[in-house]
Amino acid sequence: MKNFNFKALVPHLIAIGIFLIVAVIYCRPALEGKVLFQSDNVHWKGMAQNSFEYKAQKGHFPFWNTHLFSGMPNYQVAMEAKSFIPNLHAVFTLGLPKPIGFFFLACLSFYILCCTLKIRPAIGILGSLAFAYATYNALIIAAGHDTKMWTMAYMPALLAGLLLIYQKKYWIGLAVAVIAGNWEVAFSHPQITYYFVIAAGIITLGYIVKWVKEKEWKHLAISIALAALAGIASVANSAMTLLTTAEYAKYTMRGGKTIETSGTEIKKADTKGLDKDYAFQYSIGKSEILTAFMPGVFGESSFMHFDEDSKLVSELVARNIPENQANQLAASLPRYWGGMQEATGGTLYYGAIICFLAIIAMVVIKNPIKWWIAAAIVLFIFMAWGRNFSGFNAFLLDYFPLYNKFRSPNTALIIPQFLLPVLAVMGLQEIFFTAKGKEELQASLKKIYYALGGLFVITLLIYFFNDFRTAVDTQILAAYSNPQNGSNEIGTVIINALKAERKSMFLSSIFRALFFAGLVVGLLFLYIKNALKPLPVIIIFTVINTIDLLVISNRYLNADNYLDEDSYQSQSFNPTAANTQILQDKDAHYRVYNLSQDRFNDAITSYFHRSIGGYHPAKLRIYQDLIETQLARNPMNMDVLNMLDTRYLIIPPQEQQGQYGVYKNDSALGAAWFVKHIKYVNGPVEEITALDKFGPKDTVIIDNSLKNIAGNDPVYDSTATIKLEDYDNDEIKYSSTSNSPQFAVFSEIYYPAGWNAYLDGKKVNYAKVNYVLRGMPVPAGKHEIVFKFEPASYYTGQKLIYFGNMLFYLALAGAAFALWKQRKTATA
Repeated sequence: MKNFNFKALVPHLIAIGIFLIVAVIYCRPALEGKVLFQSDNVHWKGMAQNSFEYKAQKGHFPFWNTHLFSGMPNYQVAMEAKSFIPNLHAVFTLGLPKPIGFFFLACLSFYILCCTLKIRPAIGILGSLAFAYATYNALIIAAGHDTKMWTMAYMPALLAGLLLIYQKKYWIGLAVAVIAGNWEVAFSHPQITYYFVIAAGIITLGYIVKWVKEKEWKHLAISIALAALAGIASVANSAMTLLTTAEYAKYTMRGGKTIETSGTEIKKADTKGLDKDYAFQYSIGKSEILTAFMPGVFGESSFMHFDEDSKLVSELVARNIPENQANQLAASLPRYWGGMQEATGGTLYYGAIICFLAIIAMVVIKNPIKWWIAAAIVLFIFMAWGRNFSGFNAFLLDYFPLYNKFRSPNTALIIPQFLLPVLAVMGLQEIFFTAKGKEELQASLKKIYYALGGLFVITLLIYFFNDFRTAVDTQILAAYSNPQNGSNEIGTVIINALKAERKSMFLSSIFRALFFAGLVVGLLFLYIKNALKPLPVIIIFTVINTIDLLVISNRYLNADNYLDEDSYQSQSFNPTAANTQILQDKDAHYRVYNLSQDRFNDAITSYFHRSIGGYHPAKLRIYQDLIETQLARNPMNMDVLNMLDTRYLIIPPQEQQGQYGVYKNDSALGAAWFVKHIKYVNGPVEEITALDKFGPKDTVIIDNSLKNIAGNDPVYDSTATIKLEDYDNDEIKYSSTSNSPQFAVFSEIYYPAGWNAYLDGKKVNYAKVNYVLRGMPVPAGKHEIVFKFEPASYYTGQKLIYFGNMLFYLALAGAAFALWKQRKTATA
């Protein structure tokens, strides 16, 4: 303790205090007993409710979820593993409630990276706040993308661990990388981690080039080995989630498909990964990257409209539209006019000051690693363009490993959001705290003017050559066309007024950006002239940039996003009269079909019942096919609903005098039944189309390739019975009695990666029938039939977790030993 330097610790404590204060001020309702209302989180609670009830009863989460889409693996909903690693995440977040913990951790993680880069604390505070309060974070937190935010928050700390290794601080770097990597992977948002690995790989490549040039072969080998070890440990500690997810992905929409639907036509397909159209949903327009430093240039949000003081209203009035009508039109038209045809909740803004400082950094930083950072930023901008840069991204989709498993290309912009502040703080460190920083800045002024000027020239070219139209304009024209004579005069007036409004937004955004650019250059110029010291300049940058970001982010995450606990529960999970009526049925097996418009994006029904619908971004492919070809069509196919044991249908209010009604379907076929006939078909197209009308009570549809399992038609026996004896998420028991061989159909979703069938205790084969269900031949006599969900990937994953735990503690022990040895050497 004699050598402990508390004074050196003070700046870091101040930084942590600032992070905490800003987070608490911004998220004050969280400390007032309010709950953050997040739509995706509400849906998650709906889909996970049965799993928590199961755990309360049996002490562990089930492997199979019975309440979503007639049944699906529970891996992506609620799962747990045995691990001996303490909950360090709670330590890092100080146990703070949501969303305070999100922002605090993001700041702390980025600050650790700044310390690794030897950035002064004052500059580190600027970069940390910029990373944490970029508007995308507010958007995803408001929506309920918790795992995405946690995964993003750990990216800087993980990069810090890698950089420590590259700086030859091997054991400390390994420990930091293993700790951060463990939580980076543990929060299970593969898309974010995938993007981070690519970005970190590009930066690592820059170091490798340097080491090769300097012939540091030993350091290169050690660094790559330790980075790989950190990766292996992190992956191993989440092996259960990763292995089950990888296995499950093969059977989901992300694994490709065997049929293609186009209108009423169904044809055979053989694809891998997501469809291009689906994968490229939420692609930003090429010029939309300008929102990085001009937040309002494309109108921010699809859910924001124009007020009565907008230029749109004045333009409509000037075009002879009555003022009242103009105000009504303005209040209904979306401000957003960017490239995301699917709509967006808000702008992706990094802070104008940070963007301009990053550009200046590219001029003043001498370390060639800046080019590799810039390359990563450019690559991920290309990726965010998605369908709007289709040649490049289609190539990645077809050939780049795992790229076709993810959608929402705009998510790629998290990397520029992360790396631009890195460049900014590196640049300020170079300018303010290197031996000849001021002289180098003064010598580089002309280049800085050219760089910033070039950015604004490109922006002005986009402005002058833009037609200020967007895809929604076609819909507006159609909506305001006269159906009698085909005239679209009013629609044209509205479009022209919108174009004038968009030009005004664009131009005002340019002036706003020019103001911030002038502020940045002006403050640096005052520093050159010795009118300001470094610290005041940094403080001004920090205060203005943080306030700027908070003002924009507050539009998406504010006090309106919070509810008191009682209101949160009542608005989300209070049962309706229809739910209460259905819950009176205590039968062990039946399903419910909520006929609301969002039936396949609704997890509230799953909170109460085993639902035909549900909410999940990774549905089983066969079930998605059933939705597209059968369940979503009108009129309803009762044969399909009956085979899924749909006993109750919830009728929407518009058909029941303003309240939900319940229709009991007495034709539902129950948990299992014997059929009279087997209809063999050739391939998935015939199999799915055969469901159009087939009488599931008597006939089962099976692909010819499974004839060796299913066999011939059963021998009819009017006395044969099969009934459900016990229904558990992971184990289902039936008993059967017959005088002749029968064929049983079970109204359970087919999933071969773990569900095993046992006849009188002996494992037997079963077949996929009726496209989505299970079926098997049953010999004459009395039998016990048991289905058990026994996913080998789960048990293999648990073993690997123990291995990962061992690597985790070895890394920590090595770091502790290295610090002890270092301290001992220093005091010798």
